[in-house]
Amino acid sequence: MTDDLVSTLRAIVDRLNQLRIPYMVVGSIAALAHGRTRATQDFDLVIELDATRLRALAASLPSERFYFSEEAALDAVRRESMFNVVDLESGWKVDFVIRKRREFSRAEFTRRTELELLGLRIFVATLEDTIVAKLEWANLGGGSARQLDDVRELVALAGARLDTRYVEHWVNELGLDTEWRGILRTR
Repeated sequence: MTDDLVSTLRAIVDRLNQLRIPYMVVGSIAALAHGRTRATQDFDLVIELDATRLRALAASLPSERFYFSEEAALDAVRRESMFNVVDLESGWKVDFVIRKRREFSRAEFTRRTELELLGLRIFVATLEDTIVAKLEWANLGGGSARQLDDVRELVALAGARLDTRYVEHWVNELGLDTEWRGILRTR
């Protein structure tokens, strides 16, 4: 599984770097970068993308290896939502999330950090932003128990190095107090 993940991650990140499309790894793979291990068969990337860069990305993805709907991706760019690409060789699915214009999304993207994961240099959401995003996903109902388990473990792994003030700022701004207080009660 790890070899397939690395192969897919490398193929996608290399293309994004070549096309100068800013990105950051988020979700379960970002949690992995911060110490949380959980089985998954997909990974999420937040990207800054317009229609021109999207077409360049589409052209760089050979159809014999990648399943990709350019129409769905263009719609995602217009709606600031997401689209996916499937690596037919490895079976890994890549969810591309268009960076939203809202304040948290801008801050999260600005704070991304480059680090080494699985032998690759990649941009990853910070620990604090990964926690806030997982709290928000849980609040929206997206696999909430799994997301909250991830947050609990990330908070425990971080210990004193967690910037709690930063997390609580966004918890308050995004209305995630119920989820966050639940995490703090189980610490």
